[in-house]
Formats: sequence, structure tokens, C-alpha cells
Amino acid sequence: MIRILSAFAICALLLTVNSACNKECSPKPVSAEASAMTAYAQSIGMTPTAHSSGIFYEILEPGTGATPSVLSEISITYVGKLLNGEIFDQMSTPNNTMENPRWPLSGLIEGWKIGIPLIKVGGKIRLLIPSALAYGCEGRGSIPGNSPLFFEVSLVEIR
Repeated sequence: MIRILSAFAICALLLTVNSACNKECSPKPVSAEASAMTAYAQSIGMTPTAHSSGIFYEILEPGTGATPSVLSEISITYVGKLLNGEIFDQMSTPNNTMENPRWPLSGLIEGWKIGIPLIKVGGKIRLLIPSALAYGCEGRGSIPGNSPLFFEVSLVEIR
């Protein structure tokens, strides 16, 4: 009888762990985060334009150089924040002895693929990106799942 109860307890535990591991996260619809993004924009004095994708953007400087495409390799400086104002990442202009890192735009988050081509080299843009166009329901590193993100990005170079 004890063996049967032990086997039952082990099976129940395995089923519980397995079902917890197999739970899929549910991304928030872009529209569900619009009010939080609007409130954040107002709190920082941003006058955003709504893009059809759901991102909000404000072009601070349009730039005068080339415009990137999703196939471009770009160098940028940026600061990324959660909507509570916490900085989760930044890349500032390195000193004169270092070169800015380059990334293929195609390998970056969807919101950057949409927003960065709105400026040219030398341009600067503010982006409010819904979580579905950033890191989704899973999050990444210190970014919790279903987090809309704010970025201020300067486009330094295109290759």
C-alpha cells in the first residue's frame, strides 16, 4: 500500500512539474499597452507619433546621412528604460580609440527594425515599443516579460 501511495505521489509531482514547465506565456496585445505607453510619454514630455505597428516614436533629429534598411549593419548609441524609469541597458559613444559596435538591423528587436529606419545617419529618435515588438512575454535578462520599453537611439553609422 505504501508503494502505491509513493508511486502516486511521485506521479502527481511529475505531472505538476511537467505542466508548469510546459505552460506557454501569453504575449499582451499591442493595444493593451497603449495607455501605459501614452502615460509614460506624457510623464517625460514626449510628443509621440503612433506608428501603425503600435510603436510610438518622436524624431528628435532626422539626420542627414543615409537611411538604413533591415539589411543594413548599423552602429548606434542608445539608452533603454523600463516604463518605471529604470535603465536596463545603454551604449554610449566610446572614446576616440574605440569603434562603435555594429549590428545587423535584421537581428534586432522588431520595434527597432521599424523605428530606426525612420531616421538617417546622425539622427536621434525616441521609441516606445510594446512588449510584443520587443522581448514579448518571456522577457530577457533584467527585462520582465510583457514589458513595453523606451529607447532613445542615435544612428551613428550604416554599413
